[in-house]
Amino acid sequence: MVAQSDGDYMTAIPALTLHRRNRPTEPLHCIFNLGLGVVAQGNKQLLLGDEVIKYGPGQSVLTSIAVPVVSHVTRATADKPMLGLLLTLDSQEVIHMVAEMQLPAPARQTASRSICIETLDASLLADLVRLVELLGQPTLAPLLAPLIKREITIRLLAGPHGPQLQRLAADGSPSQQITKATAWIKNNFSKPMEVDALAAHVHMSASTFRQHFRTITGTSPVQYQKQLRLQEARQLMLNQNIDAASASGLVGYESASQFSREYSRLFGAPPLQDVRRLRNEDRAPERPPAG
Repeated sequence: MVAQSDGDYMTAIPALTLHRRNRPTEPLHCIFNLGLGVVAQGNKQLLLGDEVIKYGPGQSVLTSIAVPVVSHVTRATADKPMLGLLLTLDSQEVIHMVAEMQLPAPARQTASRSICIETLDASLLADLVRLVELLGQPTLAPLLAPLIKREITIRLLAGPHGPQLQRLAADGSPSQQITKATAWIKNNFSKPMEVDALAAHVHMSASTFRQHFRTITGTSPVQYQKQLRLQEARQLMLNQNIDAASASGLVGYESASQFSREYSRLFGAPPLQDVRRLRNEDRAPERPPAG
C-alpha cells in the first residue's frame, strides 16, 4: 500500500500524489500549481500573502494558478495521521472542456484569489476514490485513469469551483493575463525582470497589472520571482549538492551576500544551516507517539 509512513508519494498515475504526516509540521515555503487538494484526515493551513486559509476533511482546495504559499499540517498524530492527496490539473484540458461544455464565461473584469475552498461534494469524492483505487489495478490504471481525471475536471467546472477554473479560459480576463505573466516568470526566473515590460507583454497597464497580480497571487511580481529563485536554489543545494555561491548565481543573483540575506529571511536560516537541517530531518527516525 502507498503512504504507509510519513512522506510525500508519487504514484503510478501521472499527476496524482499522496501525502501523510504523523505529526504537525513546521511552516514550509512551497509553490502550489494548478490542481485539486483534498485532506481525508487531519487539518492543514496555508498562508497566501497575508491571508490564512484553513481546511480539513470534507473540503476541496483548488489552486487555479501557480502561487507561492506557506503550508503546514496543524493536526496529525501517529494514530490519526494527516492523509491527503493532490491531483495536478492540465490547463489545456480545462480550456478544452470549457469550450466543449459551452459554459457561460465568467465576468472578465473580476480578479479573485488563486486558491479557493469548497465543500467536497459526494460525486467528486467518489471520482477521487475511484482514481486512488486504480493504484491497486496496474493493468487497468493506464486506460481508466485518464477517463476519471477527465470526469473530475468536468465536475469541477460544473460545480462550486467552476467560476474560478473557468477564468483560465476567459479571453482577456485578469486571471488569464496574470496566468500568462506567472508562466513567463517561471520560465525566466533567473533573468532580469522589468515589471512594466511584463505588464505590457500581457496587455495590462502597469498599475492594473500590479493590483491584479497581488490580488490573485497574494504577492508582488518581484516577490514572486524572488521566491521562485530561492525555492530553486534550495532544491539545487539539497538535491544536487551545489554550494550556496554557485546556486545563487544559477538562479539569477549577482550578489552572494544578498542571496544569503534573502534566503535567511524566507527560510529562517542561512543556506548551509537550512540545508543541513533539512537533511537531518530526512534522516531522523520516526518518533514514537507520546504516552
